[in-house]
Amino acid sequence: MVSVEKEGAHSARRGRHGATKKPLPRTRGYCPWYSPAMTQRLTPTAAVLLIIPPMLWAGNAVVGRVVSPLISPMTLNLLRWTLAFLLLLPLAGSVLRRDSPLWSQWRRFAFLALLSTSGYNALLYLALNTSTPINVTLVGASTPVWMLLIGRFFFGTPVSARQLIGAVLSIGGVVLVLCRGQWDMLLGLHLVVGDLYVLVASMGWAYYSWMLAHPTPESASLRADWAAFLLGQIVFGLGWSLLFAGAEWTLTDARLQVGWPLAGALLFIAVGPAVIAYRAWGAGVSRAGPAVAGFFINLTPLFTALLSSAFLGEAPQLFHALAFVLIVSGIVMSSHR
Repeated sequence: MVSVEKEGAHSARRGRHGATKKPLPRTRGYCPWYSPAMTQRLTPTAAVLLIIPPMLWAGNAVVGRVVSPLISPMTLNLLRWTLAFLLLLPLAGSVLRRDSPLWSQWRRFAFLALLSTSGYNALLYLALNTSTPINVTLVGASTPVWMLLIGRFFFGTPVSARQLIGAVLSIGGVVLVLCRGQWDMLLGLHLVVGDLYVLVASMGWAYYSWMLAHPTPESASLRADWAAFLLGQIVFGLGWSLLFAGAEWTLTDARLQVGWPLAGALLFIAVGPAVIAYRAWGAGVSRAGPAVAGFFINLTPLFTALLSSAFLGEAPQLFHALAFVLIVSGIVMSSHR
């Protein structure tokens, strides 16, 4: 998650009887994490913030696939967030004090962590070990649909015809990337248990994003500091991740090959896809709303394909450009009321 400091101080406003209200205090790193507007217009700033996470998550998918022979998925997730915890500790260690407002909201933060830092990522890493990248990405393309459905049934946000059209365009772009412009390739897809993991992860991420945008009782100090807010989730996420990793080592043939390749991979996924991506996603959701933000996730397979092409020395193809047009069209369509 993220917050970006609002530019300029809040100007004083006149009340009904002419009384001047005091300007709101300016907090370092402040951002309205929980906006009462569930679906807002897409601004250039929000667009940039929402593009950053898919780029980094694409790198996360590539790196996660590369290191899968070296480390078990639950262990990878545990080490990733342990390193992210150590990186954020100097910035927001005060949130762990005994008198911190975090502890009075422990149930909510534990649930946020289960849906994001622990559950979502653990399921994706597990899916990469049990399913093909094509299947994983295709099932993950359902996220915008879950965003719309969860917003409608759990948060009372209506779904517009534009958003439905945007969902179709966006998913069409993802499918075009995955089948490499050859639609008959879809006939060869076979769903496995790993695809179910991704489906559950996508639904959880959609609910998590709506929780970010929905008004909540967290204190202003927690919502005002992005590092404190993320660190609060990581603390409880480490508890979930430790539980999952313990079960992995107890019930399965877990693996861990320590070396520089794994260390470099951990450093990347802790700094980029973890801290930076979560920071950017929170700020983007607070500005554009979760329904619109969900469409940006479908940029991930496009970025993944481009990254894979770069590493393999292959030039981008025409279908990449067409897919980009479809996905962006879906984003633009969904962001207009």
